[in-house]
Amino acid sequence: MPALIILVYAVVVYLLFLVVLGYAAGFIAGFGLPKGIDQGSRIAVPVAVAVGLLLLLLFAVQHTVMARPWFKRRWTSIVPPPPAERASFVLAASVALALLFWLWRPVGGTVWHPRGPGAGALWAVYAAGWAIAVSSTFAVSHSDLFGLRQAWLHARHVRHGPLAFTERGLYGRIRHPLMAGFVVIFWSAPVMTAGHVLFAAAATGYILAGIASEEDDLIQGLGGTYAAYRARVPALIPRPWLRRPPPGSWRSEENDMKQVT
Repeated sequence: MPALIILVYAVVVYLLFLVVLGYAAGFIAGFGLPKGIDQGSRIAVPVAVAVGLLLLLLFAVQHTVMARPWFKRRWTSIVPPPPAERASFVLAASVALALLFWLWRPVGGTVWHPRGPGAGALWAVYAAGWAIAVSSTFAVSHSDLFGLRQAWLHARHVRHGPLAFTERGLYGRIRHPLMAGFVVIFWSAPVMTAGHVLFAAAATGYILAGIASEEDDLIQGLGGTYAAYRARVPALIPRPWLRRPPPGSWRSEENDMKQVT
């Protein structure tokens, strides 16, 4: 496949992802969109719950299976590796999220709906969650995470390789700042309904399961380096007394990025 076509493909996929991500910010908060997590046609509660869980399961299966090494070995026999493989992963994740937003059905029942300063505080926490999630992608390599770097290097006839990096930024305080940001986002809704609790609980459960699976791969790939990092740095909640990493400590960006968006 011509390098220019792969580069255009990666850029278009990235722009599509930005649209879906922007929609996600409004969908989860139920703000600024015609259809958020608590809007849309209502159906029987058991059916709405089943539909929601199936949509979340679809995203989890896509995200988990496409990140596994055995799938990548087969998938890259069809998609050119690495220039288009990561962009194709991002495209599949974006489509799965778009389907979730489109087909999600609200589940009634308000859990909390604070007014005044309480609502403002939750909005601030919600915005902070997005700031944590987005900034964590730049602490490693944003362009590599979303498939742009691979396509750009291919267009320049430069061989792509995984990036090694020191534990800089949030990665020096917690092992999974991207996932921590999303957990904050899920649970800081200014209006929390039963449907939002369903979404937040299922998504958080997937994050915890995904972290465990990802770290198994990291231990196999990095051995004692990652084991020492995991023993010292918490997964999601920072500790104020955390020691700084020893000189030469590093992590593999390629493995760390098995969980997105």
